[in-house]
This record gives sequence, structure tokens and C-alpha cells, in this order.
Amino acid sequence: MTQVFDSTGKVIPVTVIEAGPCVVTQIKTVEVDGYNAIQVGFAEVRKSLANKPETGTFKKAGVTPRRFLREFHVADVAAYTLGQEIKCNVFADGDLVDVTAKTKGHGFTGVIQRWNQSRVGPMSHGTGPIHRSAGSMGANSCPSRVFPGKHGAGQYGDEQVTVQNLTVIKVDADKNCILVKGGIPGAEGALVSIKAAVKGKKKKEAGKK
Repeated sequence: MTQVFDSTGKVIPVTVIEAGPCVVTQIKTVEVDGYNAIQVGFAEVRKSLANKPETGTFKKAGVTPRRFLREFHVADVAAYTLGQEIKCNVFADGDLVDVTAKTKGHGFTGVIQRWNQSRVGPMSHGTGPIHRSAGSMGANSCPSRVFPGKHGAGQYGDEQVTVQNLTVIKVDADKNCILVKGGIPGAEGALVSIKAAVKGKKKKEAGKK
């Protein structure tokens, strides 16, 4: 993350995302696959790192092997061709986007880190080593069980998360970078997927009506 200044001098926190160039490695249609979508490859790798099915896909598309492959549903697949290069200029300043990635993994954590709960009791005067415990579960004779959804300790992070309606502050086509306002899921260097905002699009259409 970094920060930029707008025309009025206001500081805007942004996340810099390397966005391409990506290439279209496969096109799926309703007639053949049952739905319309394109498969996009990112980050070139040597041929030895691609398995046989992937090698055949890359050869058919006429592109070099790519490390990451992702599929995106599109309405009009006729607008794309095999081997076509997709750059960050498909987005423009001010666009609303949804960013999807895997969050940072924190391992097995307690309720304080996982659910932002408070410590139990005072830190002294005989309360015992229970300060970071989950506290009472309320499982007495009625209902004699813990209700589903109770916040407890467990695996925290390392899950797919989508942050919606982020604003594109700037698109740098020369450096293949997109500056998105605010933070996005994932650690530094993680793979993210950027798509046009679904809810933002609906809001714009509702505004036009």
C-alpha cells in the first residue's frame, strides 16, 4: 500500500496491483461447455513447469506457459480471441471493482484474535489463567448444548474473500499497474482477481432510472 494526492491535495490510501499483461488461453462457449467464459493466464514460466493438459492448452492458444490460470464468466465471448493480450487499460479511473483473493493465514487462534473479543475478568486478584479464554458457553441444563455459530477458537484466515465496490484511482498502462482505493485481501505478492463491481453496476443503473 501507498498513498497518492488528488487535485485538492487530499491524501488517498491506495493499493498498487500489478495487472497483467494477461493472455486469453481458452474460450468456453454454451454450445461446447454449457456456459460462456474465458480462461486467462498470468506470469510466464518455463515449459517444464506446465503439465501435459496445460501444455496442450497453451499450444492451441499460441502462447507461452503461464503460472496462474483463472476463469471469468463473460456475456460476449465473441469479443475475445485465443492469445489475445488483456492489459490493465480495460479499467479506467473512477471505475468500481470487486477484488478477490485469499486472506493472510493466521493458523489456529483464540477468540480474542479471531473474533475481537475482550479478556475475561481483571488481570489480577486470583482470577487465574483464564484471561484469553472463550468464557461461559451458557451450556447449562437448558438447552444442554452450545448453539451452532458460537464464536470460538479455530482456524483464522487463509480463506477466499471478496472486497466489493473499490474505486480505481489510477490506471498506469505503461507499468501495468492499477491503484485501488483502500486495502485488499491477501499478503504482499498474493494473486488477486479484479472484476467489474456487480453491486456498483446495479447502483449506477438504478441511478439512471
